[in-house]
Amino acid sequence: MIVALNISSTISPCMMMTHSYKRNPSRISAISLAQPTTTLRRCECYDIYKEVVPFAEAWSWQKSIVEERKKLITIDEDISDSLIVLQHEPVYTLGTASSENNLNFDVKDSPLPLYQTERGGEVTYHGPGQLVMYPLLNLRYQKMDLHWYLRALEEVVIRVLSSTFSLKASRVEGLTGVWVGDEKLAAIGIRVARWLTYHGLALNVTADLSPFNRIIPCGIRDRGVGSIKGLLNEHSSTYDDDKLIDIAHESLLNEFCEVFQVDLFQQPVSKIKFQEKVQ
Repeated sequence: MIVALNISSTISPCMMMTHSYKRNPSRISAISLAQPTTTLRRCECYDIYKEVVPFAEAWSWQKSIVEERKKLITIDEDISDSLIVLQHEPVYTLGTASSENNLNFDVKDSPLPLYQTERGGEVTYHGPGQLVMYPLLNLRYQKMDLHWYLRALEEVVIRVLSSTFSLKASRVEGLTGVWVGDEKLAAIGIRVARWLTYHGLALNVTADLSPFNRIIPCGIRDRGVGSIKGLLNEHSSTYDDDKLIDIAHESLLNEFCEVFQVDLFQQPVSKIKFQEKVQ
């Protein structure tokens, strides 16, 4: 199935918390981040990272939040950001720059559900074992610069891979995402409307990478795709999948809070579903 949508500005590519994640002021980012603030911005976190959610459902959640936030911006009452964390059922998604030449199958006979989205970038795959983060941030409270935002998302992943898993992660000039050597571990594709971000990043933790063989991931032909588990296993180590997901998840949340200087407060997904009904 192909679902199409058209909107505005594009760039390519927990358990109930009894405390909030806070930025550690002793850490200094490798890129120029937002200026420190006395009070960190509140970020409502819909954290269902152990759940495998259909892409269309999570996509609908994002659009619902964005529409509500646009109304709040109009009356100057957009007082908090949002973050959705989850895994997806197997799916291919296309960005605004996508070409059917990067699909190794007939678009009318896709081996998995196929969605045309409004995010930037090319085709990618989502599936279990891949942690997906959808930040819905008002960049007026960060930095109104889309390239800065992409670099900041990369920074979150680079910190996770480097500090938590001792993997030498890096950027590749002219491309968006995070690599270890020639293997891309994190794909990033965003959409920004009235300086509100949605879509986001996907980090391969324990994911089965074979579905990537049916596409040219992100339209990049001369580099491969990797996962945290695969790279760690190259060093003759074996890791429990659930444990790796837990560790990567906790690190992603902590680094996200530090890079974007927000406090996370857990919210039930039922809150979004109720909002969708009201709209």
